[in-house]
Amino acid sequence: MAVSISVVVLLLVLAVIFLRNGGLKFTHALVCALLGFFLAGTSMAPTIHNGVAATANVVSSLRP
Repeated sequence: MAVSISVVVLLLVLAVIFLRNGGLKFTHALVCALLGFFLAGTSMAPTIHNGVAATANVVSSLRP
């Protein structure tokens, strides 16, 4: 749960930065958000969740 909240916050911050810099229009951000909501209801959602969790585990295990 903590990983998904972190990813959502990170993506939200990036979207706000892109919106403020003009690189991302509001309609594009809205389409991306709607795509995420619809994608979460598909059968691919568990696969995506497992992939993000595995990536987070790999990144968190890295030591500089």
